[in-house]
Amino acid sequence: MKVLVVNCGSSSLKYQLFDMDSKTCMARGNVERVGTAEAFIVHKPNGGDKVRRDVTAADHEQAMKYVFECLTDPKVGVISDLREISAIGHRVVHGGEKFAGSVLIDGAVMQALEECQDLAPLHNPPNIMGIEACRRLMPDLPMVGVFDTAFHQTMPREAYLYGVGYDMYAKYGVRRYGFHGTSHRYVSARAAEILGRPVEKLCMVTCHLGNGSSLAAVKHGKSIDTSMGFTPLEGLVMGTRSGDIDPAIVSFLCEKLGRSASEVVLGYLNKNSGVLGLSGGLSNDFRDLEEAAGRGHELAQLALDVFAYRVVKYIGAYAAAMGQLDAIVFTAGVGENSPEMRTRILSRLSGLGISIDPAKNNVRGSEQIISTPSSRVTVMVVPTNEEAMIARDTAEIVSSMGARS
Repeated sequence: MKVLVVNCGSSSLKYQLFDMDSKTCMARGNVERVGTAEAFIVHKPNGGDKVRRDVTAADHEQAMKYVFECLTDPKVGVISDLREISAIGHRVVHGGEKFAGSVLIDGAVMQALEECQDLAPLHNPPNIMGIEACRRLMPDLPMVGVFDTAFHQTMPREAYLYGVGYDMYAKYGVRRYGFHGTSHRYVSARAAEILGRPVEKLCMVTCHLGNGSSLAAVKHGKSIDTSMGFTPLEGLVMGTRSGDIDPAIVSFLCEKLGRSASEVVLGYLNKNSGVLGLSGGLSNDFRDLEEAAGRGHELAQLALDVFAYRVVKYIGAYAAAMGQLDAIVFTAGVGENSPEMRTRILSRLSGLGISIDPAKNNVRGSEQIISTPSSRVTVMVVPTNEEAMIARDTAEIVSSMGARS
């Protein structure tokens, strides 16, 4: 079975084609600047060189046509006919409370996604456009939606409710939803495999650290709490997002900056805060900040320290919430590739009996247990693979359809 995984942003379309029999990625790529005159596609077959082509992609449907062309191209393609593709798996950011797992996309699911747009106005509309484009181009192909929020639907009410009127939840769905769920699910399951223990017997904190960052408390294979909330703005300090703040700061900034609440939230707190803001506008790239901090840049050092401190606080809180901590798992861009940031964080957690092997910690982008044998908590690096998880869910759902028919 071959599964195409599609992830649509407002002006981009990322894709990977998986051979589920050999569990390998056959090709991957992305269409950038969709809707502009500068649109282009980058395509890379497994084992081959990247190919970049300028394209005319006024919308996601046109972008998908170029994806299909590249996949079947005689020189850089990896399949001879689109009929070799058995299904398409779509990443969807927000499923609200409607979806606690991946689902086959039909008319009712599309209607539910439309109803979730108020909860994710920046993310769900392009996800929906991508699904609709694929359905028009491949109307007979089964498609599956895999939701960033689904993994966190196991949180108990005391974890997901806010201290506002219950009617705000009942009427408008104001609650913590959490995001990066596909990543947290993948790395927690993979960490259990590495440890050779059932995930149902483990308590771990998974740390998805990158430009967008979140932590999850995964107890016995289920998310019981996570740092992102009603939107991806809550939680850790991130690349450009503020993370947790006193909500009264919003009205205060509205008065001081002469901006509306939406301008403050969407423009300032989402795009100009986080380590970018703390570093004085230097960068939201942690590599730049680490380099600058090494040269003595005071605000770069401050931004990194604030980020690490927030991660430490959440790890401690989640250890207490679970009543046990067997493992800490680092993943995503910063988590996988910054030994320095892992050291900043873990050096503050010695009270939990954590001991790190500096040589093992000097790893980037590969699986590794970085704690010492004497450490009371196992610490590891596990590169995330959300696309592989989406492909796996898609294959399982489509295969079960065949079994029922």
